[in-house]
Amino acid sequence: MGIIIKGKPVADSITEELIKEVDTLKTKNIYPKLQIIRVGQNESDLAYERGALKRMEKCGILTEVTELPLDITQENFIKQLKKVNEDNTVHGILIFRPLPKQLEEEVIKHVIAPEKDVDCFSPINVAKVTEGDESGFPPATPKAVMETLKYYNIDINGKHAVVLGRSMVVGKPVSMLLLKENATVTICHSRTKSLPEIASTADILVAAIGRAKMVNSSYIKEDAVVIDVGINVDENGKMCGDVDTENCMDIASMITPVPRGVGSVTTSVLAKHVVQACREIQNAKLMK
Repeated sequence: MGIIIKGKPVADSITEELIKEVDTLKTKNIYPKLQIIRVGQNESDLAYERGALKRMEKCGILTEVTELPLDITQENFIKQLKKVNEDNTVHGILIFRPLPKQLEEEVIKHVIAPEKDVDCFSPINVAKVTEGDESGFPPATPKAVMETLKYYNIDINGKHAVVLGRSMVVGKPVSMLLLKENATVTICHSRTKSLPEIASTADILVAAIGRAKMVNSSYIKEDAVVIDVGINVDENGKMCGDVDTENCMDIASMITPVPRGVGSVTTSVLAKHVVQACREIQNAKLMK
């Protein structure tokens, strides 16, 4: 019978360390700050924002939310973003995506200051994640996967990890992070043939494919660790992951639930990135 490994202990552990670190920075009159930029009032954005604000407050990180109108022009959005880039009191910037259709993400991602880009929007941070450069900021969810594996002492070195999904939000970056920890990584996607057969060779299976309860016991190797990143709604209107947890419990050694799994770690990772950005910006100032 597999063990359910929840996200709350992971999030709490990260938060405890951050509280100490932020307190130390404050003794030097340095106050880490996150600026959230949100266009409109999408409910999923608002839900994540509430969680992020709560976590930042717990860690002692200052926050400010800029809500922009849904019909904002690209010119005005970029003007607002540049203003935040140049604000010396801000160390981290989180832009909620996807943006409305009139805003071109392919242009905007080159505008955000990479040293303040705490959720991997800038191509510079994407490149750093690919290169294994730890001065970059991976997206919060892939990093939350790694923090969960680390907290529960799951050995990654030399293990076969299969990632279901190839998005820039989770699949690709988590693959790079696993590779950096010396896993042998296989990336699968909707066009992969013999998907259950490949998945069932994994020592560590990361499900990020976006289909409710798609992963059943036929995808799971005996004693595999299963990390479920999916957030879906099942036929009963309840939140569920990409993994049919009950069906896989007897085969997996460890499995994350949805909800209360990896998702609950993401705001702690975001806070960690804000503090890291703050430290690096301050160090850069001292070196000038």
